[in-house]
Amino acid sequence: MPVPDESLVRFRRVVAAALAELENRRQEVNDLNVFPVADGDTGDNMALTLRAVVDELNGLNGQPLDGSGRDEIVSAVARAALLGARGNSGVILSQIVRGAAEELASRPGELVDPILVSAALARAADAAYASVRDPAEGTMLSAVRAMAARVAHDLAHMDTRRLGLDATAEEQDELLADVLENALEAGKEAVERGPEQLAILRESGVVDAGAYGLTVILAGCLAGLRGSAAPQLEHQYAPAALHRPEHESSSFRYCTNFAVTGESLEAGRFTALLEDIGDSVLVVGDDRTLRVHVHTDEPDRAVALFDTVGEVSRFDVADMHEQVADRSARLSGESAITDGSTCAVVAVASGPGVKRLYEELGVLVVDGGATMNPSTYELLAGIHAAPGAQVLVLPNSPNVILAAERAAELSEKPARVVPTTAPQEGLAALLAFDPTKGSDANASAVHAAAEALRVGGVAPAGRDDARGRFTAGDAVG
Repeated sequence: MPVPDESLVRFRRVVAAALAELENRRQEVNDLNVFPVADGDTGDNMALTLRAVVDELNGLNGQPLDGSGRDEIVSAVARAALLGARGNSGVILSQIVRGAAEELASRPGELVDPILVSAALARAADAAYASVRDPAEGTMLSAVRAMAARVAHDLAHMDTRRLGLDATAEEQDELLADVLENALEAGKEAVERGPEQLAILRESGVVDAGAYGLTVILAGCLAGLRGSAAPQLEHQYAPAALHRPEHESSSFRYCTNFAVTGESLEAGRFTALLEDIGDSVLVVGDDRTLRVHVHTDEPDRAVALFDTVGEVSRFDVADMHEQVADRSARLSGESAITDGSTCAVVAVASGPGVKRLYEELGVLVVDGGATMNPSTYELLAGIHAAPGAQVLVLPNSPNVILAAERAAELSEKPARVVPTTAPQEGLAALLAFDPTKGSDANASAVHAAAEALRVGGVAPAGRDDARGRFTAGDAVG
């Protein structure tokens, strides 16, 4: 009698180990990022995608991944990856997961062995390439294709007698580990070839962050199969030296991601529309769920394109200029923000003097004020870029409070808004801020401090006073 396939148990263990390894090295992956643009932080984006898969698997309560249940389970995993994806790297990783999952679903009841792993990797590579309008070699696309090719080559020379259904769970683990170990070597070779294929990598002295992230994931998979530490990746790559927000050809600021759910959705019809307002466009999914990624200066316009076709959710907007500046400061040891703080602060301010005062306190500043109100998406990008696990938001204008509250609602991070009405009020109230405390405690303390203040300001009059007290241009308060 064959041993039952315990694939879901194994899969959950392996993916959890892969996530743990990626979490351990996510900053290392982040610091490599230069291509194709400053697309957020690659390590963070890939980790968020993998986290969504782990969360989905943890909710399946040990169901067996065989028989008729496989289709439902792998579809749920693929959907979780799609909805959890963020950034170019996260969306492409979600398509790798989807391709592999579809192959698993197409073979219900089959043992997850090297033959099925080879087919799944091949389909994963095809799905990844199909998701990108202009695939670039030297990236994570090349890495996953190299992994698939190596496994297919090894399979052609493998002793097929080792593939019997009567293998024990331990024997299956070791056999799969042998296969993935060779795939990892192929991935590492693809990573090393990247600078030969892409000038931007060669000029920056780095490898592709997404490709390297895939090797980190595979190293974690090996650890999960063998119950040991992840294999060492032999080469340590220097972080990219970034001193400007622009990279390669993109001139857009916001990495914008969201999901769309509806009926009869067609990914292709939206690509050209998104390219009119941005670049690095990815629209992937099926006729019921799409995941959208675009770099643009107008996130609200990108979202509006889908208003009439389905429900838009899972907004995620990252300020790529801020992320590059933060990364450059961190790598040069000049960051004013203390890493590891429990709570960070995002404040709205304008003018070099006021902005500098906030930045010297370690605050992430979103440009804006009474006459130039930042959008919800800009504030959400600020919340996501802030270094703390929780965030306090100071809108510093009555006109910005509602947008700040909406951004806090949309944020995946815990975020609280203190309804400050002027930049000087926010500065003074920050004397009550404690970065080691959470956002709830800080919101109470900073709000109490703000309530005790009386704030005034002076500005030039926009028009003559009807009672003759001042004329346009006079200083009034």
